[in-house]
Amino acid sequence: MKLYKPIAPQELPKFSGIKTYMRLPHSQETQGIDFAIIGIPWDGATSYRTGQRMGPDAIRKVSVTLRPYNLALDVDIFEHCTGVDYGDLTVIAGYIEDTYARIESQLSVLVEAGVIPVVMGGDHSITLPELRVIAKTHGPVALVHFDSHTDTNDQYFGKPYYHGSPFRRAVEENILLPENSIQVGMRGSVYSKNAYDDSIALGFKVITMAAIREMGLPKLIESIRQRVGYAKVFVSFDIDVVDPAFAPGTGTPEVGGFRSSEVIDLIRGLKGLNFVGFDLVEVLPDYDPSEITAILAANILYEFLSLIVINKKLQAETLEAKT
Repeated sequence: MKLYKPIAPQELPKFSGIKTYMRLPHSQETQGIDFAIIGIPWDGATSYRTGQRMGPDAIRKVSVTLRPYNLALDVDIFEHCTGVDYGDLTVIAGYIEDTYARIESQLSVLVEAGVIPVVMGGDHSITLPELRVIAKTHGPVALVHFDSHTDTNDQYFGKPYYHGSPFRRAVEENILLPENSIQVGMRGSVYSKNAYDDSIALGFKVITMAAIREMGLPKLIESIRQRVGYAKVFVSFDIDVVDPAFAPGTGTPEVGGFRSSEVIDLIRGLKGLNFVGFDLVEVLPDYDPSEITAILAANILYEFLSLIVINKKLQAETLEAKT
């Protein structure tokens, strides 16, 4: 079995070569692969700024500085896992339902082969077809959703699919376990005092940024872990959950969010959950002149990979102990 890992800077300087995430090989191999980094360059369902289609390219560009050993979690990603940059899935600009069909068709090849998808968006509408594919293999899953918005709106100008509605549609399609799902980081101005009622009615637990400031990160992490339990879980991370001081390059920024160091600690606190997929969405390079949003996004994806590695390492140790 071929082991895929990043190109070492001693072999090829970081400033050279074709840009892939973390300098991983670009391959569409599915056999013997633990994870695949996937770009979905789609921003046809945004309601304000556009340009998120360029997010995967921006994240890949800055990810070349990432190194394989995660000191905080004490794991070498490529000692225990093998992964590739699968490239971008094809989309049809301007046609969301056709794009959804393409995403589902292309992503199914990976998920059915047991590969964990780690997706770079794109706007948040892409999470719905991802969850459809995940559910076909794993059944309905728990959702851990980091965002400043709930994305459980019903329609936009009478249309059911846009970046503000994916999780309402997912519940309606019975591809989520609302009783095990949680939305974290909601804040900002809203249209009424009942702004979060739809999410609660759909079965989600909602923890606002104001509540997080009162409870602190350790209690928040414990709340997430208790909510998810032993369910298979998909993590969806909208970069706008981070304060725009740390992540200005996004489509619908809201002040008062997490600091970059807080979200890294938060993700690390989820180790051991039964992950079946991740995505990170809404990076908008045109509003990110110093690349700090893309750099943070690349590092968040790196932490996702580290969580996958920890799970595989634990599985190997358990199997070894049994034998």
